[in-house]
Amino acid sequence: MDKTSEPELRQKLNQETGRIHWSELERHCARGVLVKVDAKLDLVEVAANIAADDAAQVQDWLERGVVQRVSADDAKRWKELGAELWAVVVAPWVLVQEVADRDRAGLQ
Repeated sequence: MDKTSEPELRQKLNQETGRIHWSELERHCARGVLVKVDAKLDLVEVAANIAADDAAQVQDWLERGVVQRVSADDAKRWKELGAELWAVVVAPWVLVQEVADRDRAGLQ
């Protein structure tokens, strides 16, 4: 990790996290850089671990399937739904997470 402390990194990533419509993410999917984060995990926590090169933790998530590349089925479903997702960039990756039902209330 660079000179940014862990709390500063998390704060920065939290501020850079936002909701985005699938239509704006499709090009990233085509490039193969979209990574889906399971709703059971904290998106900012995952982003911070990737940014900090915590290979052991990231490998654990990958092996458990709670962090994985966005599949063609995911992309198709999100396109059909016109989905809105949480997203944060940890170059070269774009991490996405489905908006939970409790979060959707603010959309209407």
